[in-house]
Amino acid sequence: MSDKRNPGNKHSAPAIGYDAMMTGVVVLLEEARRASSRAVNSIMTATYWEIGRRIVEYEQGGEARAEYGAALIKRVSLDLTARFGRGFSPVNVSQMRKLYQYWPPERIFQTPSEKSGGGSAACFPLPWSCYVQLMAVENPEARAFYEAEALRGVWKVRQLDRQISTLFYERTALSRNKAAMLKKGEKPLPEDAVTPEVEIRDPLVLEFLGLKDEYSENDLEEALILHLESFLLELGGDFTFVGRQRRLRIGNSWYRVDLLFFHRRLRCLVVIDLKLGKFTHADAGQMHMYLNYAREHWTHPEENPPVGLIICAQKDHALAHYALENLPNKVLAAEYKMALPDEKALVAEIDKTRKALETRQQGKNK
Repeated sequence: MSDKRNPGNKHSAPAIGYDAMMTGVVVLLEEARRASSRAVNSIMTATYWEIGRRIVEYEQGGEARAEYGAALIKRVSLDLTARFGRGFSPVNVSQMRKLYQYWPPERIFQTPSEKSGGGSAACFPLPWSCYVQLMAVENPEARAFYEAEALRGVWKVRQLDRQISTLFYERTALSRNKAAMLKKGEKPLPEDAVTPEVEIRDPLVLEFLGLKDEYSENDLEEALILHLESFLLELGGDFTFVGRQRRLRIGNSWYRVDLLFFHRRLRCLVVIDLKLGKFTHADAGQMHMYLNYAREHWTHPEENPPVGLIICAQKDHALAHYALENLPNKVLAAEYKMALPDEKALVAEIDKTRKALETRQQGKNK
């Protein structure tokens, strides 16, 4: 009988360190998550293509129908939303129809039997988010170019979006050395990277799977948001909770509002954005974008304009700032200022909460 403890035994497994073993496990899990994301995306895109096909064929059925165009899209959107929930807005349904129109059967299928078999996941190797970006390109030649380069260079959606927005097609067409341009375009930038978690948590993927997407970037942020929610509700009867991690879509991009309240006395929405870092001009710009969206899509006719609250809870300094510049007059702004919680009180509460959470976490780690 061989001695398993004998290091000279040729059948014994080579000893590896824990760190090396864990590195392999991490790589294995990340690859599995990416493979799962690709599979879901392919099935989702093929399903949306098939929905688009049926809508187009219904429109072209030869009968005189009143539900053409926008009216049909709206009707399909309402029926699917009632049955399956979010993910079937008129914009999304319209994109499904456009997907079929831009990628007709004769383009994606090789044989007649494939055409008769309906949409196939293998025919859509790019993520759905990439096809959304491609559908925004009006020029068919440019669209085909970006699709081919995305496939050849294995571009993520951020890299594809960057190349489209910087007119890579036009710049390549005008370049004398096109091969050099194409080679340069292959290289991704650090900001193009997409983690498996981000791929899986794509709002469209989550909606397709019927999963909830109310998650935070980390435990500290989620804890601060939950505490801020409780703190505002405890101030009195003025604040009414509307939603947490409320999603909104602007163009082809998704955003999330950390907290959304309604202030009964002011009769307005209060949009709250929490940042775990230093306040920047980009934060202010993003908040005004949220307020413009909220005023157009979430505010009822009899309500006042929404107000934004930006809270930056960086480690050494906290800051709270109300965005009141969108209000129509100074009198209304003054009324808002008097009715809303004092910014210093909010800063003190966030700072106290952050320190308490960090102290509690340090105690757990000991």
